[in-house]
Amino acid sequence: MRNIKKIMLGSAATVALLCSCCQQPAPVAPELTKSGINPADYDTIIAVAYDYENNQFVPDTANAKPVSLYTLTNKNGMEVCITNFGGRIVSIMVPDKDGKFVDVACGFDKVENYFPWNFETDFGCSVGRYANRIDGGKFTLPGQDEPIVLDKNNNGFHSLHGGYTGWQYQVYDVVESSENSLTLKRISPDGDNNFPGNVEAVVKFELTDNNEIVINYDATTDAPTIINMTNHTYFNLSGDFNNTIDESILQVNADYYTPADDTYMPTGAVKEVAGTVFDFRAPKAIGTNFNDGDAEIEAAGGGYDHNWCLNTKGNQEEICATMYDPRSGIKLDMYTNEPGVQCYTANFQDGTRPGKGGIMYQKHCAICLESQKYPDSPNKYKLLGWELSDAIITPEKPYHSYCKYAFSVEK
Repeated sequence: MRNIKKIMLGSAATVALLCSCCQQPAPVAPELTKSGINPADYDTIIAVAYDYENNQFVPDTANAKPVSLYTLTNKNGMEVCITNFGGRIVSIMVPDKDGKFVDVACGFDKVENYFPWNFETDFGCSVGRYANRIDGGKFTLPGQDEPIVLDKNNNGFHSLHGGYTGWQYQVYDVVESSENSLTLKRISPDGDNNFPGNVEAVVKFELTDNNEIVINYDATTDAPTIINMTNHTYFNLSGDFNNTIDESILQVNADYYTPADDTYMPTGAVKEVAGTVFDFRAPKAIGTNFNDGDAEIEAAGGGYDHNWCLNTKGNQEEICATMYDPRSGIKLDMYTNEPGVQCYTANFQDGTRPGKGGIMYQKHCAICLESQKYPDSPNKYKLLGWELSDAIITPEKPYHSYCKYAFSVEK
């Protein structure tokens, strides 16, 4: 027994000694962004393809590229998080009327939730080649007889946001990253989703010390093609994604809008906003007319998904739209050199998508304010005779688009 006990004691001492030698430092908690995101949850390698035979999105391992989260900050403590997967704004932290920083952009905690086989979503993305809809999924370039046929990925009716594998599901290359700016590039080959021409597109995000997000889009091509880029951030200025934007105040500097049919396609007509539910020339709550039974609002899913023809006519120094939320005091002024803005009130969010912090995004959880050429410009760009809505670019005529979202507080 003595020998056994001695052996047992020796074994216990040895184990204790070994454990003391093997002790590791306590794990360090990841450094989260101000919006509460762990950047490591955005580190991956991915590419997306579409399997037309089986009508589903699939990973494209042969062309996978690295993805990360990039954080922009300014001297005021404002923070903007962007991922190069789809060139998406993931979060925007701005101060409210009490000086508390709140997130005003819908998005996800993890990059995998942006993958289309998990959720088909345009949250925050840099859209290309062509934002919004192209009628019947086809258009004809000047001097050509045969139409160019695109994906009909909008309920089988129209091409939407560049097709199934539009740029919202592509990895942008990072050209430059600094404390307050991020430049992304996308090389789109001839035939990308059947669009003609080799295109090099650049998106530059800048966060100024005036609490402005400035976005510049530029593109060049080696053959005539069409381009219409925009940002698709879902804004909720209330500071709480459990709130809808029904009470938020909106003003749009536009006397006309483009009516749409029940497939969300502009008819080719223009209509004065005066006397309609589309009149936001004076500030009013976004949800004022949601329940009025207006046929166009009902056809769009119970809210707005329409293009306003801006009075600014390309003057990027003039405010084209303003949104304000009395609950937070946060105000957003929008500027663009584009002729139109699409206002979309998240009519098809249905509470099944868990957003940041586990919040389930509901109908009217946000509004998108998308600077753009008019929808279906390649077929209807002469609306009101504004050549600004001509979406055709050539080697001699490159593309440039500008948008600025300026945040402030009203107490």
